[in-house]
Amino acid sequence: MRRVLVTGASGFVGRALMHRLTAEAGIEPIAGVRRITECPNPESFEYLELGSLEDFKVDPLQLRGLSVLVHAAARVHVMNDSAGDPLREFRRVNVEGSLALASAAAQAGVRRFVFLSSAKVNGEESAPGAPFRSDDNPMPSDAYGQSKYEAEMGLRKIAADSGMELVIVRPPLVYGPGVRANFLTMMRWLSLGIPLPLSGIDNRRSLVALDNLVDLLVCCVNHPAAANQTFLVSDGEDLSTSELLARLGSALGHPARLWGSGAVRKLLLLAGRRSLVQRLYGSLQLDIALTREVLGWRPVVNSEEALRETAAYFLQRAKC
Repeated sequence: MRRVLVTGASGFVGRALMHRLTAEAGIEPIAGVRRITECPNPESFEYLELGSLEDFKVDPLQLRGLSVLVHAAARVHVMNDSAGDPLREFRRVNVEGSLALASAAAQAGVRRFVFLSSAKVNGEESAPGAPFRSDDNPMPSDAYGQSKYEAEMGLRKIAADSGMELVIVRPPLVYGPGVRANFLTMMRWLSLGIPLPLSGIDNRRSLVALDNLVDLLVCCVNHPAAANQTFLVSDGEDLSTSELLARLGSALGHPARLWGSGAVRKLLLLAGRRSLVQRLYGSLQLDIALTREVLGWRPVVNSEEALRETAAYFLQRAKC
């Protein structure tokens, strides 16, 4: 029986991964949480209290007997960060905390460390018709992406020095039942029938459904060929901002009310909201050919099905 620790087990991705691992033969999942009160179903899962990653000091003895550690805990990207020095705060958690955890894992004899990174390591916007590849030169443009890149570099050194296998997974925006932040706000606007100035946008953006990301993470836990590789992941279908809104509105039963966007784009640029313009109008495509080739992996759900499931969960919760 292989013991697999998942940090961030109470989070959006970690919770789904824990439930999926319980169905995997030969795996005993362990929830890594800051405190027991955050453990999903503590009566069902073994858990390990790790404390806060901001002042992370794990004893390697705590990690003895683990085969794989999936590190999904992080200080996540936010649109309007109120921290005085965002990069410093991201580094404390995403770099220093991750490296402390990996060092302890290596000392404890953990065989494989799976790191949930971000497509933001590649950059914020891909050139038309030129999707990012995992071996492209990293071009992080914000504090979150920079911290994930620095963590990757530090983890590679620890892995090289210790012989511990390292697997890096870089997802784009993750969505699914229970998604929060900007995706949730978008569903609220659509469900209220609010007209949005986002029609006719000719961009392409990769997204990844929660089920697809979790399936790939399980593959990275199990597959021998995943060792010391960096994988990009997506649904395998890239959508424009306008297409995404139209599909999501249809899934919600509230057709998206979209209107011309040219003037709004110019106003946003004049207001200095370049990063928002980039997300709404720019392309961010990921080439997942390497992931398919090395692991024989394919997305388990398509984007249309995943959007329907996401919308159904939102609508059900709205009734409560």
